[in-house]
Amino acid sequence: MPFFAIAFPVFDPVAVAIGPFAIRWYALAYIAGILLGWLYARMLLQRERLWGGPSPITPAAFDDFILWVTIGIILGGRTGYVLFYNLDFFIAHPAEIFELWKGGMSFHGGFMGCVVAVALFGWKRNIPIASLGDITCAVGPIGLFLGRIANFINGELWGRPADDTVPWAMVFPHAGPLPRHPSQLYEAGLEGIVLFLILALMIRAGALKRPGLIIGAFLTFYGLARITGEFFREPDPQLGFLWGGLTMGMLLSVPMVIAGIVVMLLARRAKLTRRAASLPAGSSEATK
Repeated sequence: MPFFAIAFPVFDPVAVAIGPFAIRWYALAYIAGILLGWLYARMLLQRERLWGGPSPITPAAFDDFILWVTIGIILGGRTGYVLFYNLDFFIAHPAEIFELWKGGMSFHGGFMGCVVAVALFGWKRNIPIASLGDITCAVGPIGLFLGRIANFINGELWGRPADDTVPWAMVFPHAGPLPRHPSQLYEAGLEGIVLFLILALMIRAGALKRPGLIIGAFLTFYGLARITGEFFREPDPQLGFLWGGLTMGMLLSVPMVIAGIVVMLLARRAKLTRRAASLPAGSSEATK
């Protein structure tokens, strides 16, 4: 082991075991992320100042939405992993698609599952879809942070080999003898803490009054954070590097950044249009 390498603090991936029944840290991360996200969302929904009046979503309606979004995350995340990351394997072993306890979830697939859940629930309950999407994206970084911490505990999705200038490099138990970037922690910081703070500051500044703005910001800044993290993360072995040294995570994140910028511009234009329409005819403000 190189002199500056840190031995990986080996964790038991099973948090609680009672006979044959076992609860893994990864499952607890999902449960805790949904629970904490639900509590944070209820807090936001109850603060009329943030919405410029009563929230368009009642806390009771959001309570019902939790089941929908949970199903969307699980089905979308697993479907995305199967299609984007390991399709050949699952074609040969289709029964393993349903073995979720072995791991294998895709954020991009999970996000698409959330989009479907938001659209269907908003349509069914006659709730503004953009506002429901805003509150869902606002709490998303909580689950992302906990998920990346669970990846670290499991010793999976490790980073690329690091040079001697990285004193915090680690030797992961299943990644060979080379010290590597703890990229799971990088991503936890960027996709979790930094993204949460950006969205929280935007909400405090009134972003929820512009439906869709938080959705656009989440897409943009998550995409940028994920692309940055991918420069330190070892690609999945079954895929490796793609064109020009790009990874699948990068390729899936670029459209998110583009879509996020477009959504933010549309949200801003919609706000300006509503403001102009509310001004008296002939007003100098209306003619600017």
